[in-house]
Amino acid sequence: MNLNKDHKSLGEVHESVSIAENTTVWKKIAAFFGPAYLISVGYMDPGNWATDLAGGSQFGYKLLWVLLMSNIMALLLQSLSARLGIVQGKDLAQCSRESYSRPVNFVLYLLAEIAIVAMDLAEVLGMAIGLQLLFDMPLLWGVCITVLDTFLLLFLIDKGIRKMEAFIIALIFIIGVSFLVEMFLAKPVLTDVIAGLVPSLPNSTALYIAIGIIGATVMPHNLYLHSSLVQTRKFDKTGKGIKQALKYNFIDSAIALNLAFFVNAAILILAASTFYVNGMFEVAEIQDAHKLLEPLLGSKWAAILFALALIAAGQSSTITGTLAGQIVMEGYLNLRIQPWVRRIITRLIAIIPALLTVIYFGDRATGELLVLSQVVLSLQLGFAVIPLIHFVSDKEKMGKFAIGAITKTASWTIALVIVALNAKLVYDEIGNWIQTTPDPIYIYVFVVPIAIGALGLLFYIMFKPLLDKRSRQIKLVPHIEEAIFSEEPEMMTYRNIAIALDFSEVDSKTISSALQLGRKEATYTLIHIVETVGAMVYGSRIDDYETASDKAYLETYRKKLIEMGYKVEIELGFGSPKRKIPKIVNEGSFDMLVLGAHGHKLMKDLLFGTTVDAVRHKVKVPLLIVRD
Repeated sequence: MNLNKDHKSLGEVHESVSIAENTTVWKKIAAFFGPAYLISVGYMDPGNWATDLAGGSQFGYKLLWVLLMSNIMALLLQSLSARLGIVQGKDLAQCSRESYSRPVNFVLYLLAEIAIVAMDLAEVLGMAIGLQLLFDMPLLWGVCITVLDTFLLLFLIDKGIRKMEAFIIALIFIIGVSFLVEMFLAKPVLTDVIAGLVPSLPNSTALYIAIGIIGATVMPHNLYLHSSLVQTRKFDKTGKGIKQALKYNFIDSAIALNLAFFVNAAILILAASTFYVNGMFEVAEIQDAHKLLEPLLGSKWAAILFALALIAAGQSSTITGTLAGQIVMEGYLNLRIQPWVRRIITRLIAIIPALLTVIYFGDRATGELLVLSQVVLSLQLGFAVIPLIHFVSDKEKMGKFAIGAITKTASWTIALVIVALNAKLVYDEIGNWIQTTPDPIYIYVFVVPIAIGALGLLFYIMFKPLLDKRSRQIKLVPHIEEAIFSEEPEMMTYRNIAIALDFSEVDSKTISSALQLGRKEATYTLIHIVETVGAMVYGSRIDDYETASDKAYLETYRKKLIEMGYKVEIELGFGSPKRKIPKIVNEGSFDMLVLGAHGHKLMKDLLFGTTVDAVRHKVKVPLLIVRD
């Protein structure tokens, strides 16, 4: 087992919930209770509603088995994701970064981002439609208003992971109760529901919707998210403690995902028992479903509860999508940007196609866009599922917690089913475009090469770990041991050296360069600036996880360097690095500042909020800039 603790996934809430050892089983279950519910909201988001409504209205109960199959697949895959996070202490993106080359990881990151944007598009449309249905608000206004939830995640995560989980569970409760009442009003025929669990695919349209249902149910971003969220629990890392964590997280997942299955099944059954049986086979739009529910079920509450549940589903899913975006960016690229910037970028990318659809095609096209977003999600699944299976099968890293032969066989079967269904869908769609396009040369030039490239990438990530068991060891936050010390220089000029650190890969070179300048005769001060929103507001009075974590990093570096014979002090600042670093250096008795640089320019400087130039022009001592 390789428990790499240097780089924390979702560091602001990492191990923020302690698990008491000497307590009852029920209290332990309650302590582990939560992460799977944040995952489950992705399985009942507005994208699911569109595919479930389309499936129920067009084919009655015949696609109910797809939901059941998807739920079983989801439970297995999410349990693998949780296993990875619990045993290795890393999320799926971090493990991928260690196992594949930088170009491959960048492509996998782009695919993960596409999936997250597709998911966020569904949330944008769902929230906007819900506001329209409940308050008669124009859909265009609703799409614009969804920008305002950008800061909700920042507020919730500042309150702690347990508060966020409570908020999400409250939204799930609203969704569950709403559809429980809807089912009571719809009065579906039980025998027909049971018959719908028998596998069948009437035609190619049913296949398209079935793949959309799979994409809407087994969502790729949830695999990244779950492997990170389980790390919010602080438990005993012994074999016994890990085994206990795996058991309780599986219970948490089973309950949460079965609840999600109930919601999805309820939507499909509702569509089948109200629209399909009345000959309304084309009710795929959420707006149409809302409009028809009241006259068909004979209660105004049917339509109101439907809209309330839709808003709750969209709001809860958008929070988890943001967290997933942070995880894939930090894991694949080792890149952290300010959370509010990350949220706005994701939301704006999702809003643009939603706005264009509403403006140019009208409200009626939103249902097709929702189904398309879920098919896009399904197409990304293989690129997340295949690496996940490899990682949890690796006995070298997972030890005795590597999955067994039966689980491995079931997992690969699921992966192959997903890839085969998607390959058939892509093949059929490209063939249809070639036949219907007047000049198909553009399809051959642009679309076909992309499809072949995607297939090649799938084969690469599938067979590369099998051919090469030695995975690359990329450390996401540098160990002090990484510093390579060359021969000592002939002369030593600097006696008091400040070293500015940002806990990135360049820190090793920064520390190494400073030590070569001062040798063991100099005194070194390790400086790091906490630049969270709370740190900017409260300064040194802030007491949050990131501050404590950053201080712990500095202490670790200091202790290691002292053991190596160096004289080291630490200085923790708060606020903007471009202002605080010069202030600390100029007020101290330093005669040299060593500063790491990433080569950021223009837009990246805006995103990261710091620039080397700002520091360089303000410090009054010589400055050594070390580039990565």
